[in-house]
Amino acid sequence: DLRSLQLRSSVKSSFVTKNDSPLKFFLRFHIMGFLTVGNTFAWEESCISPIDYVHQHGILQFLSIWKRFKDRSKDVLKWGDEIEYIVLSLDAANQEAKLNLRGNDILDELAKEEESGEKVEFLWRPEYARYMIEGTPGAPYGGDNGLNDLLRIEQSMKIRREKVLSMLRDDEMIITMSNYPLLGASGQFLNPHHPAHGPVALSLFTPDEIINRHQRFKTLTQNIRIRRGSNVRIEVPLFQDSKTTKDPLPLPMDNTASGYPNPPPGPGVIYMDSMAFGMGCCCLQMTLQCANIDEARYFYDQFTVLSPIMLALTASAPIYRGYLADWDVRWNVICGSVDDRTPEERGLKPLNNSKYVIPKSRYGSVDCYISQNPNYKSEYNDLNLVYDKEAYQHLRSEGLDELLAKHIAHLFIRDPLVIYRDKLMIEDSMNGDHFENIQSTNWQTVRFKLPTHDGSIGWRVEFRPCDVQFTDFENSAYTIFIILFTRIVNAFELNLYIPLSKVFQVETQVEIKLKIQVENRVEKTS
Repeated sequence: DLRSLQLRSSVKSSFVTKNDSPLKFFLRFHIMGFLTVGNTFAWEESCISPIDYVHQHGILQFLSIWKRFKDRSKDVLKWGDEIEYIVLSLDAANQEAKLNLRGNDILDELAKEEESGEKVEFLWRPEYARYMIEGTPGAPYGGDNGLNDLLRIEQSMKIRREKVLSMLRDDEMIITMSNYPLLGASGQFLNPHHPAHGPVALSLFTPDEIINRHQRFKTLTQNIRIRRGSNVRIEVPLFQDSKTTKDPLPLPMDNTASGYPNPPPGPGVIYMDSMAFGMGCCCLQMTLQCANIDEARYFYDQFTVLSPIMLALTASAPIYRGYLADWDVRWNVICGSVDDRTPEERGLKPLNNSKYVIPKSRYGSVDCYISQNPNYKSEYNDLNLVYDKEAYQHLRSEGLDELLAKHIAHLFIRDPLVIYRDKLMIEDSMNGDHFENIQSTNWQTVRFKLPTHDGSIGWRVEFRPCDVQFTDFENSAYTIFIILFTRIVNAFELNLYIPLSKVFQVETQVEIKLKIQVENRVEKTS
C-alpha cells in the first residue's frame, strides 16, 4: 500500500534473521523483551506510519509462526530460570551500601566467553538499570535428563553467583534483592553519584545515568513519558503507626520542575515518578517448553490463577525511597512505572486522538483465559476485555479460534514503544520481530510464547510474578515448585479455574497489603 511504499523509500530494508544461527535468534529475546542493536525512532517520528506498520506486520508475523507450528506436538519438557542481581558498592568506614553503576562493565567481561562462539554454561544479559545483571542457564534444563535436572538448579544458581562475584572488586558485592530500599531517597545512593532530573526521565529522584546504556532502555523511558503526557505517577501507601507523619512526605525539588507537572502527592503515600523505580526491581522468572500449543494454553490459564498466590508467598519489597510501605511486593510499582496510557486511555478525557479506554497499565495481571480445555467455561472470562477489533477479525478469518484471537488482539491495543529505524522493513515470513515488539512490552503475570522461526524451540509459557529471594536455596525451591506444579496439573488434570475478576481481586489485595499470616494453631478435637 501507499504507506508501505513511503516507508520503503525512507527506511533501509534489513532482513535481520535470514542468516542468523538458532543461538543468535534465541538470544534476541530476554526478560525486558526484544533487545537488538540499531537506531530507534523518536516518539514524534513514530507516531503515525511506523506504529501502524508494526501493528499490521506484527499480526502477519504471528500468523506466519502459528500456521507453521500450530500442529507441532510431542515436545519434551524443557525449562529455564532467570535471576536478576543488584551490584552494590560497600563503604566499610561509613557503613554504607550504594548502588554500583558498573554493571555494564561487568557484563562486558561476563559476555566475552559467549562472544568467542564456544558453548557456555551461563548467559548474561543487561537489564534496565546499570546496577543490574541478569543470569540464565546456557542451555535449558530437562530434555533427555527429564526431572532429574531439578537437582541441578540450586547448584547452577550458586555457580552463577560465584561467577559474578569473581568479576567484582574488593569493595563490591552482588545481592538478589527485589528492590534497593534507598533508591530515590534523599542523600546519595549511587556510586558514582549523579544528580537527578536528567533530560530522559525528568525525574525528581533518579538520574538518567542509572539507565542502562543500551539505546532501547533510554528510548523506552522517554517514549513512555512523552506518550503519557507526563511523568509516570506511582503512589505506594505509607505504613502507618503512631509515629508516622500526617503530612505529605518531602520532595527533593519543586514537583513542577519536571516539565510535565504531576499534581503534588498527598499525605500517606510514597510518591515515585520514573521507570527506574519499577524496572529497577529484580525478579525470579521461569520459562518452560510445553508438549504442544494446547498444553501451553492450559498451563497459561492455570498459572494465571496461581500468580497472586506466588506473588504473596515471594513478597520481598516493603521499602521504597527509604520509607516503609504498607505493601510488600514490587508488582504494582512496576505497573505504574511503565504506564504509558494517555489521559484519554485512562478515561480522564473523552476519546479523540486515542482509540480505546484501557483500564490497566501494559504491565499487570492477565486479562483473559486462552485455553479450549473442557474445564474452561465462558463465564470465567468475566472481565471487560478491550481488544483491537480489526486485528481480531483478521485473525479469525485466518482460522484462529475466538479465545486465542482475542488474546492476540488484546495485546495489539498497545503501541510499540521502541521501533528500530533500520529494522522496520523485514520479511514477515522470516521474522517475528514486530510481533515480539508488541508482545514483549505487554508485561503480564504470565506470557504465552511462540516457537522460534527455525523450530529449535517450541510453544512456551513464562511465569513472571515472583519477587526474587535472597538465597539460591529459596530461588531454586520456587523454581522447582513451579516445574512440579505443571507435572501435577497434567497428572491429575488439575482445574484451578475461577472467574478472572476474582483473580484480579485477589491480586489487587496482595498488591495493596500482604494478607498472609503464619500462625501456629493447636485445635482441640473431641
